[in-house]
Amino acid sequence: MRTLAITGASGHIGGTAARLLGDRVDRLILRDPSRAPRIDGDPAVRVATYADGAAMRAALEGVDVLLLVSGAEAQDRLEQHRTAVRAAAEAGVRHVVYTSFDGAAADADFTLGRDHWHTEQAIRDSRMAWTFLRDSFYLDFFPLFAAEDGTISGPAGDGRVAAVARTDVAEAAAAVLRDPEAHELATYRLTGGEAISFAEAAARMTAALGRPFRFVDQTLDEAYASRRPLSDQQWQLDAWVSTYTAIGSGELAATTDDVERLTSHAPRTLEQALRGE
Repeated sequence: MRTLAITGASGHIGGTAARLLGDRVDRLILRDPSRAPRIDGDPAVRVATYADGAAMRAALEGVDVLLLVSGAEAQDRLEQHRTAVRAAAEAGVRHVVYTSFDGAAADADFTLGRDHWHTEQAIRDSRMAWTFLRDSFYLDFFPLFAAEDGTISGPAGDGRVAAVARTDVAEAAAAVLRDPEAHELATYRLTGGEAISFAEAAARMTAALGRPFRFVDQTLDEAYASRRPLSDQQWQLDAWVSTYTAIGSGELAATTDDVERLTSHAPRTLEQALRGE
C-alpha cells in the first residue's frame, strides 16, 4: 500500500488528476481548503503553501508518492518550489511526480522554463525518486493571448509550438500515478499532436469560437513597450515576452507520442481543447 498526495487540486491539472484517480488519492494539499474538489474516497485535506516549509512537512508526513503541480507564476516561484521539495524530502516522501515544462533548461528562452529546470535539479539532488512531466504551453490558453479585439501580438514570427491540452496533461499524470514505480526516473514530454503558429491558431479560433482573432508580429522593443503599462515587474515582462520568443525560436515545435503512450489516446486538438472536450 502506498499513500498518494496531490498538490494544486483546486486547479485544472491537479483537480482533474485527483478526480480521475478517485479513491487512490489519500491526501489533497491546498492553500484554501474550501476549494478542495469532491472526489471518490473523500481524501484528507491538508492546508499548506509551497513557501511554508513547516506546513508542507506536516502535510506530507506519511506520504509515499507526491504529485507536485508547479506553482503559480511569481518572482519567487523557484524558491517556493525548492522549499516544497525540501519539505517533501524531510517528510519522507519517496517519489515526486513534478509538472515541469517542455523547454526546461538552465538557459531556456522562456524565462520561467529556467525555474522548472532548477526545480528538477532540486528534486534530483533530494535523492527522492522522480518523474518529470514536461508539458508544452497549453492549447486552452490560446484565446487568453488575445486582447479584447481578438488581436494576438508578440515577437513569435512564423514560429510553431506543439501546445497541449491541460486535460491531456492531467490524464498523463493520473496514468503515471496509477503505477508510479513503473515511471521512476522517467521524463515525458507532453505535447499536442501538431505544431501550430499563432497565425494558424488565430484562424482556427475564429472558426471554432465564432469571433475574430488575428496575429500581429512585433519586434522585441514593440513587445516590451506594449506591455509596460500592464506591469512594472521586469520578471513578469520578461516572462510574457519570452513566451513569444520561445515559440518564434522553434525550440517548442517538436511533437512527441508521450501523451498517447501514457493515456492510450491521441492528444486533443486545439478545437477539442477550446470546446473543453
